[in-house]
Amino acid sequence: MVGPEITTRDIVAVDIGGTHARFAIASIKNDGTVGLSEPVTLKTEAFASFETAWGAFRAQMGGDLPRDVAMAVAGRVNPDIIRFTNNPWIIRPPLIEEKLGCNRHLIVNDFEAVAHAAARASSDEFVHLTGPDQDLPDTGTISVVGPGTGLGVAYFWRKAGDDYRVQATEGGHGDFAPLDAIEDAILARLRKQLTRVSNERVVSGPAIVDIYHALAALEGRAVHELDDVAVWSAGVSGGENGRDSLASAAVDRFCLALGSVAGDIALTQGANGVVIAGGLGYRIRDTLLSSGFAERFKAKGRFASLMATMPVKLISHPQPGLFGAAAAFSQKYFEDL
Repeated sequence: MVGPEITTRDIVAVDIGGTHARFAIASIKNDGTVGLSEPVTLKTEAFASFETAWGAFRAQMGGDLPRDVAMAVAGRVNPDIIRFTNNPWIIRPPLIEEKLGCNRHLIVNDFEAVAHAAARASSDEFVHLTGPDQDLPDTGTISVVGPGTGLGVAYFWRKAGDDYRVQATEGGHGDFAPLDAIEDAILARLRKQLTRVSNERVVSGPAIVDIYHALAALEGRAVHELDDVAVWSAGVSGGENGRDSLASAAVDRFCLALGSVAGDIALTQGANGVVIAGGLGYRIRDTLLSSGFAERFKAKGRFASLMATMPVKLISHPQPGLFGAAAAFSQKYFEDL
């Protein structure tokens, strides 16, 4: 018996963040398979607008591009105008097809794209963190949590087979709940600066600085003013001056808080599996595995036994934003592929 004919459509996939814009040609098959060409990465500060960056990519590709576009953007997807927090570009969705010369386009939030990537990634594109060492469940809700510049939170819900739906959320802005005296001290430090302390004020890349200084204050130590890049470098890889024990302790504390928050989100969303996403998570994967992340994830009192049944994975796909944008396009326009 002969199965349905496999057809392929090429589209342009774009992932726009604060610092970089990434472009690739995505090949989408009508069986749901998504492949990516080698990405082209451009610095946003080097281009006056998205349109000029698009022109540079088009020139690198020989001047001819596919006529469909899928875009992941680090910001709120508004119908009339999209602004970015960390770069001056402005995108006007109603003008995209005219400006880029494309037939169809789809724009999704960057973390929504990551959730699509998590839903479509193969089993060998995950690192097991805790819970049963098995594939993510075929049905039910999978929470997706991504510490980066902020704290991205989404989920996808699977029916039987390959059918799934993604829901972006603002779950990273839930209230931070300390579990011990050290986290009480971290919260107290942040409360001097903020009226309300959300999870992403503790579980995000920039938050490592406040964790670092809170630990220093507990020990009565005077420390140099370091930015988040320097603290992460000193805590994970040793930095220029070798491994910093206080920075290392800050990274360990970050991992504990991430475990707690990921567990809270899984409970709130009714999940039966969790994916940790983002470049920061992948960078500290070895530390996550050796830290108290797993114990904190499961430390939910009467629900500890339930938490122990959830597989928790770290997605290792090198370009989840591009892959996820293409996957979202594939889902929306599946009947036309």
